[in-house]
Parts: sequence; C-alpha cells; structure tokens
Amino acid sequence: MSRIPFPDMKFPLVAILRGLTPTETPAAIEALLNAGFRAIEIPLNSPEPFRSIEIAAKMAPADALIGAGTVLTEEDVDRLEDAGGRLFVSPNVDAPVLSRAVSKGMVTLPGVFTPTEALAAAKIGATGLKFFPAGVLGAVGINAIKAVLPKDLLLAAVGGVSDENFGEYAKIGIKAFGLGSSIYKEGMDAADIARRANTTIDAYRRVFGA
Repeated sequence: MSRIPFPDMKFPLVAILRGLTPTETPAAIEALLNAGFRAIEIPLNSPEPFRSIEIAAKMAPADALIGAGTVLTEEDVDRLEDAGGRLFVSPNVDAPVLSRAVSKGMVTLPGVFTPTEALAAAKIGATGLKFFPAGVLGAVGINAIKAVLPKDLLLAAVGGVSDENFGEYAKIGIKAFGLGSSIYKEGMDAADIARRANTTIDAYRRVFGA
C-alpha cells in the first residue's frame, strides 16, 4: 500500500493554533513561517476555523503544509479540502473519516494511544501517527508500540510536548512533534508567537542538529 508521505521538512514541527480567529490568522501565520515552521494546524473547535485555514493556505509558500486538527466527520474533510487545507489531524482513528482524507490525497496524522489504534490507522493508509497524549504515554510507551509498526510511518509526539523535552523523544528516534500551548495560547499576539516559535526552533536545532 502506498501512503501519502509527509513532506521533507527541516523542522517537522506542527504548530497547533487552537482558538485562533480569522482576524488573528495573518499575523500568526507570518510569525510562524518567518521562524521556520512549515506545518500549521488550526483545530476545528476554533472560531471560524475553515476561514482561518483558507487565509493561511493562501499565505503559505508551496513547501508549507496547512490544515485542520480535531477533524471528526467526513463533512469536515470535505470542507477542509474546499478551504485549501492539505493536512488532516484527528484525536482518534475513525475509519470512514480517515479513509476519506486518505482518498483525497491529504497528509494524515490520526491520534493513537494503543497498538490496536496504531495498526488500524496504518492499515487505512495514514501518513503517520500522532501519539496523543504523549505526555501520558511517554517515550517508553511510544517506543514499545513503535517496534511493531511499519517503518514508513511518520511518528509524532503530541500533547505534553515542548521544546523542553525534545531530547527525551530523540532518544527513541522521534523527530516530529505537534506543539500547542508552548507555541500558542488563545489571544496571544504575534510578537509572543514569534518569540516562542524561535525558541522552539533553536531547541530543535540543539537536539537534532537541524
């Protein structure tokens, strides 16, 4: 089975902008792109998320990946496509929803916590797996599950992860991360986003030599 690959990025970091509004989107996206981020997720429980995704997708360069998180229905997948989003992120593995995103050629990162979920997502054709919440499962737990997974899957740690604990996951070969509150909190201005984004990129360089 051929799965849609995750784009080759210097920094495989997904900025999660939960609560972002369309008005705030241009400045936030510009700050993240300038810092070096190339993957941005706007969760669908944010205000007018598809409008923000559309704005971000139009701003982003060709090498950037813009999409939605907390994608729970097939209708959401269709609306994400209409908004120009190419990244699908969910907190769970819902086979019809994930299959729809895969069929549209989206980069897909469903949330998993167990080997059963991980292998089910891999069978459907997910690009990669979002181990969530990684802070509960921990590097040891992820490493145990990793041993039985297809080698072509991208593995990302999300939830309880920040620039302060990249090293913990680096020890087990995890190089991709989804970053929420360490990058963005609702109402945060662009200057704060830029500062946090640059701090994160610097930390990633120190740990991974990127």
